[in-house]
Amino acid sequence: MRTDPDARPVPPDTVIADTRRWLERAVIGLNLCPFAKAPHAKGQIHYAVCNGAERADLLDALRAELQSLAAADPAERETTLLMAPRGFDDFLDFNDLLDDADAVLADLDLEGTLQIAPFHPRFQFAGTVEDDITNATNRAPYPTLHLIREASIDRAVAAFPEAEAIYEANMATLEKLGHDGWAALGVGPQHGGATS
Repeated sequence: MRTDPDARPVPPDTVIADTRRWLERAVIGLNLCPFAKAPHAKGQIHYAVCNGAERADLLDALRAELQSLAAADPAERETTLLMAPRGFDDFLDFNDLLDDADAVLADLDLEGTLQIAPFHPRFQFAGTVEDDITNATNRAPYPTLHLIREASIDRAVAAFPEAEAIYEANMATLEKLGHDGWAALGVGPQHGGATS
């Protein structure tokens, strides 16, 4: 994984503020995830920042955050967003890390309890070109691992059994919005540059 040892850490408060802005304006604002609004409004989303630039740093942070989420009362902490603003700018490298992330989940015996979903500034679905606007559904300001309770997913599916309709609605929303509309949301990193 390519890293820049001279890249300065992004202040965690900045990373969290940028991620909250993305969540509010894009994920909730565009209704990309109809299940995000309630935990956000109730303050049940935990934000964690890993400023380490190596794969081992992020996996160590992931292990700690998985354990913390599993131990937390869901009424206090429903979900966790773990952001990695340094060293993970290449989407394919970040995507390759997901196998290791799932191995950490298995090692902690949390399969079936928690899930991990990826977001990245350059996220690209298989079968799409890089600038396809529909990739924006999974584009966050920083490489991010979303730690989700399986019980929350079960409740969401029960409340919205036509889950594929969400995906289709998101594609239509983004195609209507277009690149200019997405850029106008101002949901990228505000620290003066891309991830390093």
